[in-house]
Amino acid sequence: MKICATTLGETAGDLLSMTLNIGYTVSSLILFTAFVVLLLIQLSSKKYHPALYWAVILATSTAGTTMSDFMDRTLGLAI
Repeated sequence: MKICATTLGETAGDLLSMTLNIGYTVSSLILFTAFVVLLLIQLSSKKYHPALYWAVILATSTAGTTMSDFMDRTLGLAI
């Protein structure tokens, strides 16, 4: 599942930023917002929902990868 999350993170970030040509800044904002919404839903849930749990994991990977690309490619903060 972690491999899927990492692959999806890279693919979704590239889809928004490069294929749809909206840039890493807007892509990061969109995916970070989706992550926060899913996280808040997960935290407010009274029961365990596997699909919601994994959606948060996937959103974490997707938002994190895109923000990393933003810092590297847009801000030039690569090491």
